[in-house]
Formats: sequence, structure tokens, C-alpha cells
Amino acid sequence: MLFNGWSGIFRIIIMALTVYPALIFMLRISGKRTLSKMNMFDMVITVAIGSVVASIILSDKMTIAEGLTGLGMLILLQFVVTWLEVRSEGFTSMIKGEPQLLLYQGHYMEKALKQERVKKDEIRQAIRADGLASVEEVEAVVLETDGTFSVIKHKPHDGQSSLKEVGGWKRDEE
Repeated sequence: MLFNGWSGIFRIIIMALTVYPALIFMLRISGKRTLSKMNMFDMVITVAIGSVVASIILSDKMTIAEGLTGLGMLILLQFVVTWLEVRSEGFTSMIKGEPQLLLYQGHYMEKALKQERVKKDEIRQAIRADGLASVEEVEAVVLETDGTFSVIKHKPHDGQSSLKEVGGWKRDEE
């Protein structure tokens, strides 16, 4: 069916005009972390929020109160998880995992590459994207918990290494 009357169209317009500002308000009060780079939990919440918003706007079986309650619960859960992350390293490792060393001083970490399902050409691409011409210019490449690559340029070690919490890094070099 292509068209079932104007009442459904008007309902969607009213729901969108109501839910969108409510979503913006809820995200604003929940803090910047709700919209930060995504780890696995953040992605799940983002997809769930999108699904709830779509359901609120498009489903004639869901009331605004029910939809906003669902939306509020997801944002509250995100807030609680991030609050716990800041206060508990054990909880953080359960939710985020740890960054993984993929290249160190010119050597690819073969076991980590296989475990993380990353190809060497992806690492070289990350190095090029960072403006470097060769692997030798790189101290390390780390796969971060949000799926991005961090390229650390080779420089003398005068201070504490940024690789401290990275899986696969030789901790005896601290």
C-alpha cells in the first residue's frame, strides 16, 4: 500500500517533532561521553537508541511516554556504565578490553595481528595516514579499544611511555 491517509503522516511528524528535541535534551544532560568514540558497549547503545527513536516515531503501537521511558533508560544505562568505568579498572577491562600492540620497533606482532584480525597492509595504511613514509619511522602501532590505530613515532624515551597499558608491550622497559 502506498498511502493510507494523512493521519499516519501527521502522527509521524508530531512524534518526530516531539522525540527529536527530547533526544537532544537527554543526550545533552547525559554528557559528552555518550557521544564519544565508540567501544563495543557504546556502539550497542547507539544502535539501540536509534532503534528506539525509530520505533517511537514510526510505530503507532508505542506511546510517547513508553518510547521516552525506553530512551531514557538506555541513556541512564550508558551513564551508569561510564560512571562505573571511571571508578573501576576491572569494570573498564570487562567493557572495553585493552589496547593491543600490533607493531613494535619495526616488528609485526604476528599473534596479535591474527587475534585482532588485522592485516599488515592496514598497519602500513595507518602509518601513511599519519604522514610517515616508512615503518622504520614508527616506534609502535596500537589498535585502540575503539578500533582506531594509534601510530607512535620513533623518538627518544625521556619520560613514561604511552604504551604502558597496551597489551603485548614489554613491561620490563617501563
